Amino acid sequence: MPRVVNAAGTKTRIGGSRIRPEAVEAMGRAATEFVKLSDLQAKASEVIADATGAEAGYVTCGADAGLLLAAAAALAGDDPETMDRLPDTDGIPDEIIMPRTHRTGYDHAFRTAGATIVDVGTNDRVLGTGSTAVEPWEIEAAISERTAAIGYVQKPYTEPALSTVTEIASTHDVPVIVDAAAELPPTENLSRFIEQGADIVVFSGGKAIRGPQTTGIVAGRSDLIESIALQQLDMHAADEVWQPPASLVDGERLDGVPRQGIGRPLKVGKEELVGLLVALESFLEADHDAARNRWRREAERITAALESVEGIDLTLDDDGVSVAPEVVIHVDTTAAACSATHLVRTLRTESPRVFVGADRLDEDVVTINPMCLTEAELDHVIARIRSSLTATQ
Repeated sequence: MPRVVNAAGTKTRIGGSRIRPEAVEAMGRAATEFVKLSDLQAKASEVIADATGAEAGYVTCGADAGLLLAAAAALAGDDPETMDRLPDTDGIPDEIIMPRTHRTGYDHAFRTAGATIVDVGTNDRVLGTGSTAVEPWEIEAAISERTAAIGYVQKPYTEPALSTVTEIASTHDVPVIVDAAAELPPTENLSRFIEQGADIVVFSGGKAIRGPQTTGIVAGRSDLIESIALQQLDMHAADEVWQPPASLVDGERLDGVPRQGIGRPLKVGKEELVGLLVALESFLEADHDAARNRWRREAERITAALESVEGIDLTLDDDGVSVAPEVVIHVDTTAAACSATHLVRTLRTESPRVFVGADRLDEDVVTINPMCLTEAELDHVIARIRSSLTATQ
């Protein structure tokens, strides 16, 4: 199987990021032992709460799984009967309001839990009218007795401001679920969204944290985290011997053991749990300014090495939208040896395969992200791009 050189950043489709060696070691140790997973999740809840300032936390099998479980918690609350019949939402509030400009393919997770997404806002920003795409009053006007939550995707350019949305939501006692999957670093973002009033925040564990790729972090209100645990953990137990950890689940409040919930297919193994916790600890201790400065130097090196290639325009993009500074290559198809699409295809068929950012091919743009490159791989990427852009098609 061809190896991949990752010049695209922490993309799941090519393996995410390089897992931290100390996390790999911890996973190896965990693989040889047994532990009650609910106890391990309870410990994880404490660690995540300390790191984020939230009331509680939970480890999921990826950020999108966290969104699904967050939606399930908003829909079912602490009612075992509702948990048992999700995604059937007949007779319960099941709408999740989302600004139209926040909609992504990942919000399929909300619909998988049983929610109906209600769009608000317009596409005026795209049309270039100068109007704001989503106004706060539009979100408030959409809230009704059918509303279960408000979904919010955190990016530097999203609007309205999260604090504005959470203020509206709190007035109506509606939880706000924040998708912040790729919003680390900086470390402060672990607590920032909770401080701004979010009820649940979801982060990826396999991107900048560099934990196992199949992990995510959910941080938020203790009642919502409890609902997540009840719908995800193994509930195949006799009531008489069911002993959930009190810090995570208040078993005394429930009439009996809930059935296996909608989150059960999203189980997390002890190895991933331990690996994520160790990686999170290392992430909190890391010097992120030093890492970003290194990535900046590497991006400058790429720019200097490619600036003499005919038919391309280079920009070093360090506006903070991406975790690492990126080199943006605009290919002039009338002057370059190949198109941006041809360049991407060529690089992906080599051995090793080279993946560059291909999200803007419709603009004849590719990007190079140094975040996941070793020094040797950086040299290889530069050489292969120069060769492809100067060769005859």
